[in-house]
Amino acid sequence: MSLESEVDLPGGAVLPGALPDALRAELIAFRRDMHMHPELGNQEFRTTAAIKERLERAGLKPRVLAVGTGLVCDIGVEGEQWDGGPSMLALRADIDGLPIPDTKTDCPYRSTVPDRAHACGHDVHTTVALGAGLVLAELHRQGALPRPVRLIFQPAEEVLPGGAADAIKSGALEGVGAIIAVHCDPRVDAGKIGLREGPITSACDRLEIGLDGPGGHTARPHLTTDLVTAAARVVTDVPALVGRRFDSRSGLAITWGRVESGHAPNVIPQHAELSGTVRCLDLEAWRQAPDVVVAAIDEVANLHRAKSEINYVRGVPPVVNEPGVTELLREAMIVRRGVESVEGTEQSLGGEDFSWYLEHVPGAMARLGVRTPGERHVRDLHQGDFDVDESAITVGVELFTAAALVNGLR
Repeated sequence: MSLESEVDLPGGAVLPGALPDALRAELIAFRRDMHMHPELGNQEFRTTAAIKERLERAGLKPRVLAVGTGLVCDIGVEGEQWDGGPSMLALRADIDGLPIPDTKTDCPYRSTVPDRAHACGHDVHTTVALGAGLVLAELHRQGALPRPVRLIFQPAEEVLPGGAADAIKSGALEGVGAIIAVHCDPRVDAGKIGLREGPITSACDRLEIGLDGPGGHTARPHLTTDLVTAAARVVTDVPALVGRRFDSRSGLAITWGRVESGHAPNVIPQHAELSGTVRCLDLEAWRQAPDVVVAAIDEVANLHRAKSEINYVRGVPPVVNEPGVTELLREAMIVRRGVESVEGTEQSLGGEDFSWYLEHVPGAMARLGVRTPGERHVRDLHQGDFDVDESAITVGVELFTAAALVNGLR
């Protein structure tokens, strides 16, 4: 692999490591193969094996996580593991797919697995981290990598509370001083990234509620618990009630995805089920949310004489980009692609378990543009027709490699 291309840095330093054409083609093929074979969280055995094989072929020593899928790999470390203190920069990718069908037509690399798809771009994230690892490994062999780097290929990002916790338990952050990641953004043009200091995603929890009552005839609702009305009031009143118990600037929102009850038009049912999500922009409000939300549900259910059973599933806190690491990403992208390649981005209500890493080390996530410039149709995340402009892979690799090198020169 030839890495002769150089980029000038302020002050006269030189940044090597442009992506060679042969590796660019290989990475596109790797991404397409992964796209054709999506695996759900904690079932990513084929994906893990493919990443491991390619890293080993490059002379690296990846270590599969204790849960059996996902892996970490150190570059620039002599011996099996790094013991030089918390100074490594970690490059994180998530490797799992989604339980939805791939609805793309006339696409040679569409999913071959029924009801499974890489509809969130994790195949791109994985390919970017793999490509960066291969480039950085070659730079290390040339004596041009100033500081060790760790690759983290994490399973089960889509499974609450996220596979990041398992990666951390497996020691993924030992020796790490900072961590970076990218997430595909179909609303940003390929060739650009979106950056934001502070919160860039929201917290996301899951609600599962069961309501019970004695049931009865719709002719005599006054003699029983009108469970359908009780469920309807929970749907409408709980979000409004909770909204008055938090500062509106916290952005806490309850949204329902499923409501089920009853089987006949003249029978008041004995059971109803509701499920939805709690999303929140503010970390402190998120920490208070379970107690406040559960109390509001009980309050509304009791008012309508329904017995409630609540399963509040803790998800992930907001991703809060640390200013210094955000600036590292900005510098790295500008060095590679110029000032116009970086744009601001809003805080999203989507959840991301990258936030768990940031409970331990400073870090930042960038929005990786994947929309073909000029394209009007947005192939949105978590939709069966999601796809990307594959030139984004090169951009992501260049961002990661430049960040590793600029970090080492600081």
